[in-house]
Amino acid sequence: MKLDELEKKLEGIQTAKTVMETLNVDKAMAIYYVHRLRKAGYVKTMHGKGRMRVYRISPQNRVGGTSYYDIINKKSPIKVIPLKTHAIHGRTPTTEEALVYAVTTKSLRTILAAMSLFRRVNDWKELYRLAKSKNIEREVGALHELAKKTIGKVRHMPKRFMKNALPKRGENFKDIIDGLRSKEYEQIENNWKVHLPFSKKDLEEYA
Repeated sequence: MKLDELEKKLEGIQTAKTVMETLNVDKAMAIYYVHRLRKAGYVKTMHGKGRMRVYRISPQNRVGGTSYYDIINKKSPIKVIPLKTHAIHGRTPTTEEALVYAVTTKSLRTILAAMSLFRRVNDWKELYRLAKSKNIEREVGALHELAKKTIGKVRHMPKRFMKNALPKRGENFKDIIDGLRSKEYEQIENNWKVHLPFSKKDLEEYA
């Protein structure tokens, strides 16, 4: 099978099992095909649950650099297949940058996956600065509280971040994703005056 044909058939998120099913081949041949694509620069490898190898196959990988989605997929058990990525060259984006970027996408799947990044935040001052520059500090605060409540192993938010990010008197509610509102986390929503887009069922993926 020609390399470009192989890439088109397998573009997206794959495992050895899905490659086997897509190409109707055995495991050894599936791994061989992934190896060919990796050698040509089409593959980035991540680890899913149970250290399972997960392959993100895309022609954009050949460009090089690191994207925000690379950071999210590397650090989250929930994987995202972006329609389009923007690679950053010369440096690796920070966890804080990837988290803020995810919120600005207004993509349910991307934000859900990025909630895991709250476990890896090291620079809260930088996270606040980035969030404020996009006017989403309240959204980040609400998502942090939700992550702490539902997915676990999330550090406490510094008091200074919380004091600066909490809504001021008279501020209106905001939507993280326009038109998506959950009635299952009303206390968090009221604390931040932010409508959360997730249901408990959405967050079961972290179980």
